[in-house]
Amino acid sequence: MLKVKSFSILLSLGLLVLLFSYATTKTTATSEESEAESLLKWKSSLSQTQPSLNSWSLTNSTTKTPCNWTGILCDDVGRVTDINLPSAGLQGNLHNLSFPSFPNLIRLDLNNNTLLGTIPADIGTLSKLTFLNLSMNKLSGPIPSQLGDLINLNELAMSHNLLSGSVPLSLGNLAKLTVLNLWRNQISGSIPPIIGNLTDLTIINLSRNKISGSIPPQIGNLRNLTELGLSINSITGSIPSALGNLTKLTILRLFDNQISGSIPHELGNLRNLVDLSLLMNKLTGPIPTSFANLSNLTRLGLLGNQLSGSIQFSNLMKLETLSLSDNNFSGHLPQLCQRGSLKRFSAYKNNFTGPIPKSLKNCTSLIKLVLYGNQLTGNISEDLGVYPNLEYIDLSDNNLYGDLPPNWGEFRNLTRLHLSGNMISGRIPPKYGQLSQLGVLGLSSNQLVGEVPKEFGRMSSLLNLSLNDNRLSGEIPLEIGNLSNLQILDLSGNSLSGPIPERLGDCSELRHLKLSKNNLNGSMPFQIGNLVFLQDMLDLSHNLLTGEIPSQLGNLRMLENLNLSHNRLSGSIPSSFEEMNSLTSIDFSYNQLEGPIPESKVFKESLVEAFLENKGLCGEIEGLPSCNSSWTGNGGGRKGYMVAIFVIVPILGALLLIFVFIKVVSIFHRMAGNTEEVEMRIANNDLFSIWNYDGRIVYKDIIVATEDFDDKYCIGVGGSGNVYKAELPTGQIVAVKKLCSSEGGESVNEICFRNEIQALLKIRHRNIVKLYGFCSNVQHKFLVYEFMERRSLWIVLSNEERAVEFDWIRRMRALKGIADALSYLHHDCTPPIVHRDISASNVLLDFGFEACVSDFGTARFLNPNSSNWTAFVGTYGYAAPELAYTMKVTEKCDVYSFGVVALEVIMGQHPGEIISSLSSSSGQNILLMDVLDQRLSSPTVEVANEVVLAVVLALACICPNPQSRPSMQYVSQQLSAKRPLLHQPLDGITLHQLLGLEM
Repeated sequence: MLKVKSFSILLSLGLLVLLFSYATTKTTATSEESEAESLLKWKSSLSQTQPSLNSWSLTNSTTKTPCNWTGILCDDVGRVTDINLPSAGLQGNLHNLSFPSFPNLIRLDLNNNTLLGTIPADIGTLSKLTFLNLSMNKLSGPIPSQLGDLINLNELAMSHNLLSGSVPLSLGNLAKLTVLNLWRNQISGSIPPIIGNLTDLTIINLSRNKISGSIPPQIGNLRNLTELGLSINSITGSIPSALGNLTKLTILRLFDNQISGSIPHELGNLRNLVDLSLLMNKLTGPIPTSFANLSNLTRLGLLGNQLSGSIQFSNLMKLETLSLSDNNFSGHLPQLCQRGSLKRFSAYKNNFTGPIPKSLKNCTSLIKLVLYGNQLTGNISEDLGVYPNLEYIDLSDNNLYGDLPPNWGEFRNLTRLHLSGNMISGRIPPKYGQLSQLGVLGLSSNQLVGEVPKEFGRMSSLLNLSLNDNRLSGEIPLEIGNLSNLQILDLSGNSLSGPIPERLGDCSELRHLKLSKNNLNGSMPFQIGNLVFLQDMLDLSHNLLTGEIPSQLGNLRMLENLNLSHNRLSGSIPSSFEEMNSLTSIDFSYNQLEGPIPESKVFKESLVEAFLENKGLCGEIEGLPSCNSSWTGNGGGRKGYMVAIFVIVPILGALLLIFVFIKVVSIFHRMAGNTEEVEMRIANNDLFSIWNYDGRIVYKDIIVATEDFDDKYCIGVGGSGNVYKAELPTGQIVAVKKLCSSEGGESVNEICFRNEIQALLKIRHRNIVKLYGFCSNVQHKFLVYEFMERRSLWIVLSNEERAVEFDWIRRMRALKGIADALSYLHHDCTPPIVHRDISASNVLLDFGFEACVSDFGTARFLNPNSSNWTAFVGTYGYAAPELAYTMKVTEKCDVYSFGVVALEVIMGQHPGEIISSLSSSSGQNILLMDVLDQRLSSPTVEVANEVVLAVVLALACICPNPQSRPSMQYVSQQLSAKRPLLHQPLDGITLHQLLGLEM
């Protein structure tokens, strides 16, 4: 009996084991199926599925497991543990990825894609997750507090997104966290002190956000921390002395904040510190003597504070980069380079006195030396050593003397040499002509003598040659004409003689030419009219020039300041000057000129002082005689001639008087209107709208307003350059696009820079961004535009809050504006202009959501006598399909791009696969209501018709056959007509019904 019972018990246990095993197997299979389905659902929601996800399919698979799919790893029982898809070209959002379906997920890496929208709260269900990287996407909204539930997380990286809100307090729960990387977002609020509880942290990077408040001293508890980055924020308060506890720290970056107070001496405890950046704050007091303990320091940045006192750095043997600039340091420069390790030393704009330290001769590794704006003394030819790697030296505005060292001509890597504002004497060594990499040579305001070396003509890379205010003599060498890249030439304030070389006209890139205050003679060469890029200055005043002013100078359409005064010029001012619409300042005084002044704005609004002491200038300016009066200048010939006319031909005389009367009334009426307009614009602080504003002042204002293009003013990053927001002293705000620097030769960016100027100088339209001006000199190349408060259409559509505010009425108005702008470019410009890069990123919105087309760097003028074939440019996803095989530019390329943008505005996201699905059977049943931006309420009856009309036109624009696409003029007219097309409820219309609909 006992045996039977034992057997029954064993049998029951066996059955239980089998049932449990079956249930486990069934659960695993169900889990696998659920994970696969979740991944496929997410894939189908992505805007553009990349080839990398081709393996994500169950169609040809014998099992329903995703374990063999690209980027997916599973554990031994087939459950997904890793989703690794960095740089996979994903476009979409995370809301269609069901995080609860992956309970065993350990690693999620979606770095460097184009993921939009917010981070879903259910990401907090991934309880086993140890690694999370969502960096370099376009995620917005707050960081979900549910991340605090990921208690096993080791690394959290969400840098380079659009995340906002504060750092959640719940992150203090992540006790195992070692890396916290949130840099380059829009995170605000203060740093929560609870972060001090995460004692395993080794890296914290919160740089380039909007964080305020003070640094919590609790960070001093993080004894394992090796890197702390809080730069480019709005942090206030002082540096906590508790940071001195972080003895493992190698990198400490607090630069570009509003931190005040003194530097705590406890920082001298950080003996492992390699990089210490405290620049651009409000720090005061001396550098702590404890810094002598930082024996491993290779980089120390203290620029732009209010630090004072003397400096001793003799123990910092490994120092490679030292920046002490723009402080209140005094005394002698520190002794450096005991071991020759220093590569970059900057101490400009301080109160340093005495000689350049002799130890600097040991710095044979020196690459950059910038000490301008001090009171340094010494003989420049004796106190500096030989630096074979030197690229940049600026010792300007000191009290240095002696001759220029000839051996500096052997510094073949030298790109900039600034020695202006000293007491340097002797001749300029001809050997400097060997500096083939030199871009800037500034020797102005010294006591140099002799001739300008003809060997300078060999320096093909030279951009800026400034030798003004010296004692140079002789003629301007003809070889200057070889400098085809030269942009600034200033030889003023010397004793140069002889004629202006005709070959100067070969310096086709010149933006600034100043030869004033010399003894130059002869006539003005007409070849100066070839310098069509002259913008800032043409100053030939205070010389001995004779003859007439060449009419070719009228070709200088970009020129702003022209000074020909104090010469012996004769004849009249050429009428071609009336075409120089960029002129803001002129001076023709003290010459022998006569005749009428040109009838252009700058001449009419100039003061009489600009024309004084000439032979007989006349015009409608107070202080000058009127050209239709009986005043005859130096003789009575004109008066007698006029009398004869009135006597012989009285009828013609009467008609002439009537004509002159009408002309004068018209001129005064126009002047009155212009005066009123200028006064109104001055009242509105619109400097760029005033013809006679000082461009140089505005240039300086932009540099100051952006703190020399500091990253904290950057509002956009593009392939050709960054865009900065600049608030001028008048309160006017402008957008400044600064060109990325290039290495050697003419880069694509520079070609785009010229294209943009050429295009925007010729066009004016309310829906095309306004170009206020541009700068192109050695230091900077940038364009100045009107500031568009809402930034790009892409940014607005990517942000939940902004997208909702961008309602249907505003969206339809924006599309109308874009269409009007393209219609103007294609049909109202001669020759027609094709933009070639219409995309959501290149359409800007002002505060009222009015649209403006921007970025004309790739624009093309259509030449009727040319094939107009070109290499591909544009943005993938917006470019017309025919460009892949024809590369022929036509207006229909812009039409296609407009169609894509129009659909993007209507859908709230890039149309992606919708475009390709329209030509297949799968797209025939797509309802219009399903593709409308779901963040907005359904359009009202009044607006619904406009939406349908916009969709019909957009679908026509993306027709694969270019010849079947409408013109932008037609699209613009149809959007204005607002013809009724809605004959059934909106939720009953399919895209297929609207495709090819006759208008």
